Amino acid sequence: MKSKVRIGLVALAATGALAVSSCGFGGGGSGEGDASSLDLLVPSYSDGTKALWEGVIEDFQAENEGIKVNLQVESWENLESVLQTKIQAGEAPDIYNGGAFSAFADEGLLYPAEDIASEETISDFQESFAENEALDGTQYGLPLIASVRALFYNQDLFDAAGVSAPPTTWDELHAAAKKISDTGTPGYGMPLGSEEAQGESLIWFAGNGGGFGSESEITVNSPENLEAAEFMKKMISDGVTQPDPGATQRTPMINVFAQGQIGMVYALPQTVGQIEEENPELNYGVTTVPTKSGEPATLGVADRLMAFKNDEDKQEAITAFMDFFYSEDNYVDWVQTEGFLPTTKSGSEAMASNEDLAPFLDMLPSAKFYPTTNPAWNSTDGAFKSLMGQLEDQDAKTVLDQIQSKADAA
Repeated sequence: MKSKVRIGLVALAATGALAVSSCGFGGGGSGEGDASSLDLLVPSYSDGTKALWEGVIEDFQAENEGIKVNLQVESWENLESVLQTKIQAGEAPDIYNGGAFSAFADEGLLYPAEDIASEETISDFQESFAENEALDGTQYGLPLIASVRALFYNQDLFDAAGVSAPPTTWDELHAAAKKISDTGTPGYGMPLGSEEAQGESLIWFAGNGGGFGSESEITVNSPENLEAAEFMKKMISDGVTQPDPGATQRTPMINVFAQGQIGMVYALPQTVGQIEEENPELNYGVTTVPTKSGEPATLGVADRLMAFKNDEDKQEAITAFMDFFYSEDNYVDWVQTEGFLPTTKSGSEAMASNEDLAPFLDMLPSAKFYPTTNPAWNSTDGAFKSLMGQLEDQDAKTVLDQIQSKADAA
């Protein structure tokens, strides 16, 4: 099945963002205590982000006379520094679209989600994404955009190797990768280099009911994770991956797949757009992530909207804006235009007819996330990036124990 729909080539990280000229809050911005005026600070996901938000704001203001929304768009490179400057000056935005939220919540700067969105809006979020927005049991962020990993496979290589169907289990993945590797082309791409070893690892760990833990405890060397890591090592030892996985970075590996030179890789929705741009003749398919049992599980990533406690009189206006934005028609249009996946159940249902997105949408409820609210996560993340590649030469338990020790020492 060759994909026909182009997904926007945008990223959930700073590396994929494009700079957009900003329109600051000053001059026409809200005055202190002005409950009828909201300041909205957002990053640029694409060249069209600013116009897209302006359209939302125009429609919102038309339905909510007396409420003015002041938009400021920044590049991802500048976003956090702009926010910190505003917070230090006592001018935090009323609504902010960003990444990490736990430090703000821990300092009491954010409204709980239930205070700035209706129950109908909150209950519409996929449970896995809503849980990722909580700290100490309280949800603060409203998940904005989603991205999960799926298995991309080269149909021509499948046909040449006699692979009849895309794999759904680890054993099937290994068997398919071996058949392809026996033809002289790497069957499966496993990037364990410093770019994203933690991402590849979490996909495999989640596929066995494992993960990286929670806001209170980092778990790396659990029995579930160890079994997954041992299967990863088996893939390497049996020669069904590309050479030297420990030095392989995700981005160039996906480029190799896009050129038809590898059998299977885990990749993002944006990879569809990349292939359409770089090699539209590639005969490929996308399917859910193979797991030990065959039950879908994958790595999830999300950005969010959050609201700062600037003025309690603004709560009603903030809630009105959040409910307006997350209504199905408005939200789905925004997400589709930017090329992401929806975080809401209604959004997934509305986009289900898109065959290219179906495998990604199917896995949204089972997505697992990095425990970014845990203070030890940064050290754990770094340890995965520097140590997981040693799986090539060391036994899985030794590697996971080393990473766990780094997490425990953080």
